[in-house]
Amino acid sequence: MPIEEVELEVDEADRACPTCGLEMADWDGHHDESEEIDVVQLQYVLTKVKRKKCKCSACGHIETAIGLAKVVPGGRYSLDFAVHVAIEKYADHLPLDRQVRRMKRAGLITTTQTLWDQILSLSHCFSDALERLHAHLLTRDVVLVDETRWPLLGVKGRKTKNWFVWSLVADHGVIYRIQDSRSNEAGKALLRDFSGVAVADGYVVYESLARQNGFTLANDWCHVRRKLIEAEGSSPEIAGELLDEIGALFKIEREVDERVEGLAAEDARRLREQVRDEQSREVLNRIGAIAGSVKALRESPIAKAVQYLDNRWEGLNAFLADGRVPITSNGVERALRGPVLGRVNHYGSKSQRGTEVAAVFYTLIESANANGVEPAAYLRAGALAYGRGETVPLPHEIA
Repeated sequence: MPIEEVELEVDEADRACPTCGLEMADWDGHHDESEEIDVVQLQYVLTKVKRKKCKCSACGHIETAIGLAKVVPGGRYSLDFAVHVAIEKYADHLPLDRQVRRMKRAGLITTTQTLWDQILSLSHCFSDALERLHAHLLTRDVVLVDETRWPLLGVKGRKTKNWFVWSLVADHGVIYRIQDSRSNEAGKALLRDFSGVAVADGYVVYESLARQNGFTLANDWCHVRRKLIEAEGSSPEIAGELLDEIGALFKIEREVDERVEGLAAEDARRLREQVRDEQSREVLNRIGAIAGSVKALRESPIAKAVQYLDNRWEGLNAFLADGRVPITSNGVERALRGPVLGRVNHYGSKSQRGTEVAAVFYTLIESANANGVEPAAYLRAGALAYGRGETVPLPHEIA
């Protein structure tokens, strides 16, 4: 944060010495120091731009200084204003109508349509970057995938139609695609020709795509754990035993996380694979034996939990073969928090174009965060590069 120094003078009434009554002088170099956090109110400034001109005295040719960067050519609003609106909406989840009210309190009268025009124009600067980031993430060896609902408001004949945010997380960032369904086609649009290891929950589409595309599917142990927690009330002994073993798996992972810290990537991978082979495999064998011994009514919670486990056993064991594969898909669930918070505050999007713009900014902001890049600074740098006709850098390329 910027640091400001404030020096406070001793009040005149306190300069009389209480001991002898003489006037006290300043004691140079001596202070009682402390710190406090203050706030500077946001201001909107009307900038008067004067573009200088030069004229050739011989032929009369005139040149004018280049204007400031804007996302809407000839518009009244600066690039920084457009970036500010996008960050407020997609990073801080402040809907445009609330931004309009806050701007009015600060003396700026504008409309939600004006703000929408700014972020729509800003999003156009990153169309190519979004496609390049998607293609880049699909070249990673391991990805995490998940999806959650995203309402599309104002559809004719319906109050609300649920679309879905499909998310893919890998080294260097995250990509979001907002699709109109949870179908195979929607999943295919996210995973395309991916051929590595995809970590996912038990949703059947990922199993189908793994068979079609030939990638390896690794299933998430947290979802197994949730199913067993649901069954614990009616089958506490069996569910509790299985939950204890899953807890042992997680404990092994936490311990190896500490051991690999600071190691080179390949060394960390080999160590993790060794530990998993020596310790995790034994735990998995115990889980399999316990699950195989369960005898319960088919529709009971414990039977459903064990069936869920059995149906995905191969995917749940996939992490043994590759130390880069996590045992949960928690990383992508964390990445979905931004869109979920946006969904709560915006109630979704009002048009298909709105879903596309939301996907652009959630992708860029969350990818910038993942790479330790300040999102507003990234959006500004990318828009300036686009304006100069240069290739817009991806967040990990400027980290």
